[in-house]
Amino acid sequence: MLRYPQKGAVVVTGAAQGIGRRLALSLVAEGVDVLIADWNTEKGKAVAAEDTPGTGRRLYVQTDVSDEASCRRAVEAATDVFGGVFGLVNNASIFSTLQMRPFWEIPAEEWDRVQAVNLKGVFNMTRAARAALVASGEGSVVNVASSTILFGRPNYAHYVSSKAGVLGLSRAMAREMGADNVRVNTLTPGPTFTEVERATVTPQQKAAMIEQQCLKRPGGPDDIADPILFLLSRQARWVTGQLLNADGGMITH
Repeated sequence: MLRYPQKGAVVVTGAAQGIGRRLALSLVAEGVDVLIADWNTEKGKAVAAEDTPGTGRRLYVQTDVSDEASCRRAVEAATDVFGGVFGLVNNASIFSTLQMRPFWEIPAEEWDRVQAVNLKGVFNMTRAARAALVASGEGSVVNVASSTILFGRPNYAHYVSSKAGVLGLSRAMAREMGADNVRVNTLTPGPTFTEVERATVTPQQKAAMIEQQCLKRPGGPDDIADPILFLLSRQARWVTGQLLNADGGMITH
């Protein structure tokens, strides 16, 4: 059995950096075509042009996941260029730029923007891609949430609540799209250290997080991209509506 369908592409949001970038390049290495959907044009084009192994093709389309029309344009581009869409990874998120503060100090405008990207963005992009996913005959959606929803991390209430919403939305989508053979799963990464700077994490805090894990090393983008590759693949054809936690054993359940 081939690991992935031979026709169509995977749309990856937030693919210009971090986990999304690693996932996009990993899919290309597997021979899968990828639509790089991201707001950052400079970084998105750079990922599309990176000299990396693999036969998968790449296309960058500037995308604002909080805007329905922008999401539709990204999916239409993937369909036009690659002949369809069989996979969608909703990875775009606001997190690394957020200032840590209690919920009563979070500006309402910041709250709304986080919800618009992190939660509504999943709704917008999945709705835009639904027809293409159904047409593929074996669609797979992976929504990236966060292990913070499992323990309620303080001082990021807007982020934690948006990601908790992603889990609920994913489970509802799995019920609603299962009859069309479209799978929907949620991946919850733990602390993941990429090229994206996180000014709010000191070396001491990083060491403390690693100490809480069963596996005593920092998690990297490959540690998150690889489980997503599995959930997108035909090897996970009987898996839907599930939460897969990838955090080095920080949380056991």
